[in-house]
Amino acid sequence: MAPENRRGLGAALWSAPSLLLCVAVLGWSGNFVVGRMVGATVPPVALAFCRWLVAVVVLLPFGWRRLRTDLPLLRSQAPLIGVLAVSGITVFNTFVYIGLGTTPVVTGVLLQSVVPVFILVFAAVLFRERPGLTQVAGLTLSLLGVWIVVTGGQMVPTRSGPATGLGALWILAAVISYALYTAVLRLAPPVHPISLLLATFGVGLAFLAPFALGEFLLGARMPPTPGTIAAVLYVALVPSILSYFCWNRGVQLLGGARAGQYIHLMPVFGAVLAFVVLGEALRPYHLLAGAVIGAGIILAGRRPRIPAPVS
Repeated sequence: MAPENRRGLGAALWSAPSLLLCVAVLGWSGNFVVGRMVGATVPPVALAFCRWLVAVVVLLPFGWRRLRTDLPLLRSQAPLIGVLAVSGITVFNTFVYIGLGTTPVVTGVLLQSVVPVFILVFAAVLFRERPGLTQVAGLTLSLLGVWIVVTGGQMVPTRSGPATGLGALWILAAVISYALYTAVLRLAPPVHPISLLLATFGVGLAFLAPFALGEFLLGARMPPTPGTIAAVLYVALVPSILSYFCWNRGVQLLGGARAGQYIHLMPVFGAVLAFVVLGEALRPYHLLAGAVIGAGIILAGRRPRIPAPVS
């Protein structure tokens, strides 16, 4: 393929929000599978720390010049960068890995599918975008679906429930954190995408470092096996660099509310990957919860207020 054709194809892909967002969600679905695979042997904070450390090391040679150029603007938006870094980098992935130590992938990706609903909540709280009655009804219905997931289909949580325990709650907290990241992303300064990634990755890594040190001092160790190394490389390159590039660009093109709807694909991608790779099966309560959450999402997505894309 001629260089000009390759550039034309790259520009077309960079301007195709649906494709970009699908790639992002597929990469994150794989992240849930890998997190579950190594959850019993790899400390969750160490996995998150190594993920972002490798991602920064890989990105820095390609982006340090742009980062240096954009640094004054990034510094002027330091509080915003801090919010993006803590919510999208430090908290979200660490909480997901903690939760996946005891929670099936299917449960995790079902909970992830309510991100768009919580985006509406943050848009209402932070930007005064008041939801309509149908959106409130959708939020309520989606939260009922979340309750079904967390309790394993029980009206009241029991110790024997398949999704009971802290695992699902850790992932739910991660979901809320990522909804905040996506809602606030519209305010990101107009810098180069790689500069924004390096800034948020680096700041998020700095916030995560004390917790990784504390985990290490408590005796948790990451075994230096080929499987562990492969897991770290995957989560650093695919769900970190590739997915965040695609997601940030997709949000830039469509706005947070519309882009958030693509999170609905996570239960589909995640369930298929979990079945193929881990042998996980869908339970009846998963299907019930998925139907309830889906109905809530349809209601919440009716006539949404679409935020303006970041220029």
